[in-house]
Amino acid sequence: MSHSATHTIPVRNPRTGQYDYEIVPPAPDELSSLCAGLRAAQAHWEDIGPQARAAVMLRWADALQERGDALIAAESADTGRFRLSREIVDITIAGVRDWARRAPALLAGAARSGQSSIWPNVSFESQLRPYTLVGAISPWNHPLFLSTVDAIPALLAGCAVIVKCSEIAPRFSDPVMDAVRAVPELAQVFALIQGGAQTGSQLIEEVDMLCFTGSVPTGRKIAEHCARRFIPVFLELGGKDAAIVTASADLERACQAVLRGGVFATGQICHAIERVYVQRDIYEPFVERLAEAASRLTLSYPDASRGHIGPFIMERQAAIVDQQIDDALARGARILTGGKSERHGGGVYMRPTVMVDVTHDMAIMVEETFGPVIPVMPYDDEEDAVRMANLSHFGLSGAVIAGSQEEARRIGMRLDAGGISLQDTTLTMAITRDAEKSSFRLSGMGESRMGPSAIMRYFRRKVLMTNTTQPAEMLSIHEDPPAH
Repeated sequence: MSHSATHTIPVRNPRTGQYDYEIVPPAPDELSSLCAGLRAAQAHWEDIGPQARAAVMLRWADALQERGDALIAAESADTGRFRLSREIVDITIAGVRDWARRAPALLAGAARSGQSSIWPNVSFESQLRPYTLVGAISPWNHPLFLSTVDAIPALLAGCAVIVKCSEIAPRFSDPVMDAVRAVPELAQVFALIQGGAQTGSQLIEEVDMLCFTGSVPTGRKIAEHCARRFIPVFLELGGKDAAIVTASADLERACQAVLRGGVFATGQICHAIERVYVQRDIYEPFVERLAEAASRLTLSYPDASRGHIGPFIMERQAAIVDQQIDDALARGARILTGGKSERHGGGVYMRPTVMVDVTHDMAIMVEETFGPVIPVMPYDDEEDAVRMANLSHFGLSGAVIAGSQEEARRIGMRLDAGGISLQDTTLTMAITRDAEKSSFRLSGMGESRMGPSAIMRYFRRKVLMTNTTQPAEMLSIHEDPPAH
């Protein structure tokens, strides 16, 4: 697509700190023209039916596979990650193929028809009509996966889709769009664009529904914008996920699960463990073991293929985490291992950081951190643990690690969050295609992007009703006489 816009947005490399890439957002008339073209092509895309759409999507999966090395390189440059970039590419391609396999049966199973249970002379038949043009605004922390997680089921539903990538991590969209163009039928109804907040704002004016993944403040602005247009919006926002470790838990298992849940991907995942509540009888040995295990993890610098902790993707996020650490220390918290961010080779890193003597008046315990910091508090009994875990404006995910599955399940049933991992942490990815979950409180809004709802939310429901007998005549309808 040619660009008539005159400004560019420079993009920082999280590993080198250099601005080595730039994007040119589409001019307003270019974006409007692109959306109009996608809209025009959607009717045929809907008409060809689920099986034909699935076949097209499988060809796209093959095209992505052929460009695997380019996707990995772009994802790695966007995020500063190495091994995880390879895994994300594989996960995304597998997701396309799995949705293509499952979608036709899901849509066939959603059809409803029969006779009215109230008026036997009326038969009915349901019809699913996809939204014409779905927009998505995706984040920077998992750019490839989170730019396609909503687009894939929407396309299989029969929608045209346009995704605005984050201006923080947009490089991946080049090989993705190259793969889209290799499948002409898909290129007519699917586009990824690069741009900043202004492009995202215009996109909302162009689409019929919107999916957004990102922060609560931005999500609130987007929800208000969509409300003014009376279009549906699905929000997947922040979290402050709690893990509860009971007195009966295996210490080593609990320690490893909490550590991975807190620092994997530098803590830059929405369902990271960001606060931990440990029964007081095992609190001291737990934090001692956790700190010792955390201290053995190393930064993936200077060799990106070695080490455990990569750089912050967004430089400003490191400053946010540093501010939370400073606030906690000023209020009496202690650091057992790790500490504030460090600069290496232009990138900003943070060693896994375990904090104790924390309280709920500290930002580190109530605000989203999005960094490799694990604050730990003791609790006395189960009621205390549940109360503190639920003491949050967020409700995305959580975890319980106990001596038995039954104990973990009993506590997990009481937690106010959409996805609860039992006997481990951050298990959400394991069931994305199988079960639905809601985001509680400020963590989101709208139907689940997981399970069958992930495709059904892209439809407007219609019903066709047929009177199989003669219509009632108005002249035969009389008011009851008044009672005397």
